[in-house]
This record gives sequence, structure tokens and C-alpha cells, in this order.
Amino acid sequence: MSTDSPRSGEWSRAELLARIVTESQRHYADYSLFTQAMADHVGLHPTDMQCVALLDMEPGPVSTGDIARLTGLTSGSATRLVDRLVKAGIVERRADPEDRRRSLVVLAPAARERIGAAWDVPGRAFGAVLDGYSDAELTVIADYLHRAAEVGRAQTQRLRAEDRA
Repeated sequence: MSTDSPRSGEWSRAELLARIVTESQRHYADYSLFTQAMADHVGLHPTDMQCVALLDMEPGPVSTGDIARLTGLTSGSATRLVDRLVKAGIVERRADPEDRRRSLVVLAPAARERIGAAWDVPGRAFGAVLDGYSDAELTVIADYLHRAAEVGRAQTQRLRAEDRA
């Protein structure tokens, strides 16, 4: 991997940790701006875009309650979000085969295709970054992202519990 920074052996552990914190903050800020730009590009609100991305990762249809859990929204806000997305033709409501009183939400095929097409160029650009890493490095990156996401979810729950108390 090429970089204009010193190699890892030239950094102290404290310097590496500080760099990771700084780069993580930059990554979060830049990715937030990218998400806003992508949402604007496809004509969605950033929260709606986040919901679409999360639905795309789910193996099948989800309930509105699942959407609330995945997005961190209240159940009422999640219902309004789904209503907006249904009206925009982004998602469809389908009857739950196990409980006909409940509906499940799934991405509409045309929306999946349209938003997938919008992700084509950025997806290739992000993929190109990963091409510069060895399989061993990719394993570490994937592990870090997984663990960091778990910490993020746990800290979100902790903060919300403190705010409720």
C-alpha cells in the first residue's frame, strides 16, 4: 500500500492510535458529507438514504419496528419514514405471511436498481482503495470495522439509557 505517511514501524504506538482517532473522525465527517451528497443525488433525505442502505443489507423484508431499531428512530418516526418511502416508490409494504395484521417493508425493485446505479461509480472508487491492501490487511480492516460498529451500537444504547434516566 502506498501512502505519503511514514510506515507503521516509524510511528510510535501512541502516534498510531492518535492518527487512527484523527482519521476516524475525518472519515466520519467526510462520509457524512458523501451520504448527504448521495441522498441529494437520488432525491432522498439522508435519514431515508440510511434506511435504504440498511434495508439493502437485510436478507429479507423487515418490520417497521426493525427499521426503528436499525435507524435509531422512534417507532412513530420510523412509521413516517416508511410512509414517505412508500409514497416515493422506494419501498413496498407486504403482508407478513406469519401475521396478516402486520406488514413488512422491502425495497422496491425499481428503486433498488436506480439507487444501485447511483452507487456504481462511488462503489468502484471505494473498491479501488481496498485493492491496495493485502488479504491479511483486509482481514484486519474488516475486523476493526466490525468491532468498532459493535462498540458504536453499545455506546449508543448506553447514551440513550443515560438520557432516559
